[in-house]
Amino acid sequence: MGKVLEIEAFGLAAKDESGVLSPFRFSRRKTGEKDVRFKVLFCGICHTDVCMAKNEWGFTTYPLVPGHEIVGVVTEVGAKVTKYKAGDKVGVVGYMVSSCRSCDICNDDQENYCPEMIITSGGKYYDDTMTYGGYSDHMVCEEDYIIHIPENLPLDAAAPLLCAGVTVYSPMKYHGLDKPGMHIGVVGLGGLGHVAVKFAKAMGTKVTVISTSDRKRDEAISRLGADLFLVSHDPEQMKEAIGTMDGIIDTVSATHPLLPILGLLKYKGKLIMVGAPNKPLELPVLPLILGKKMVVGSMTGGIKGTQEMVDLAGKHNITADIELISADYVNTAMERLEKGDVRYRFVIDVGNTMKPTPYYKA
Repeated sequence: MGKVLEIEAFGLAAKDESGVLSPFRFSRRKTGEKDVRFKVLFCGICHTDVCMAKNEWGFTTYPLVPGHEIVGVVTEVGAKVTKYKAGDKVGVVGYMVSSCRSCDICNDDQENYCPEMIITSGGKYYDDTMTYGGYSDHMVCEEDYIIHIPENLPLDAAAPLLCAGVTVYSPMKYHGLDKPGMHIGVVGLGGLGHVAVKFAKAMGTKVTVISTSDRKRDEAISRLGADLFLVSHDPEQMKEAIGTMDGIIDTVSATHPLLPILGLLKYKGKLIMVGAPNKPLELPVLPLILGKKMVVGSMTGGIKGTQEMVDLAGKHNITADIELISADYVNTAMERLEKGDVRYRFVIDVGNTMKPTPYYKA
């Protein structure tokens, strides 16, 4: 099959916890018989990319090319590929390019929790080569971990759905919080929170955005379609909302108190944590006991769930609100992302601003 040589990318050639990316070249594997190769047109920037680039979690491996919200157009498929063809609009299942496909977790369509799951960037593939992410102009991935993007969705604004979208969609679906008429709270109106509002409304639920200030009230209600807005630092507002919500999606990655949020839940209500604070949060147990409430965590989604999420997005024209940037702006974008200075996701215009890699037929 065809082969791409010296892929153009932005990454870290060696360990550098400043996280500053620079032009980088590497070689992708040849297109295998079950592989899909696609030209990367857009790639979202996720907070995980910043954490990995700076080794904030302590397990980054180098060299590193970040990026897991990857979309583009198929250029070549392997001999045994049946689901895709050249010209198809596709993406990768978030931070995952393979799993064992045989364990109980994979059989439960939750491949993203598989102990043998291979991450999209900074992992080791079966042939012992490094996996490189989407801050590059071509991608090769197994057919089973490719997602079809509906024709009506613009690829740039669809890219963040492959991480942010499925991160909020998956737990709502899995924990039964997708029923019309339910009342769902969304803590934080950022990269995750704004798509959580959109999906929750598409499911027919009543949505309340919970934020620390009144600054985003108009944005939440008038533009994104939330039904209500709560200021978490206002005791009177919080008191009036006690016991009114079936479930809450907490998207905040900063340290924050959970006690006031737990009070908003109904009997048997569920608080779902999808943000990842660097410091431990204090979890008050008594409200859980007295209200039979649950606090659970959730991470992205499996293959089936991701495709369902994208299909629902296509049906309801759900996309992320993005700021499109050139490839050479990536370091500035990461700095701004850390400060919360984006509404709401950065997306790299890879196809138009990154030097194209020559394509060779073997």
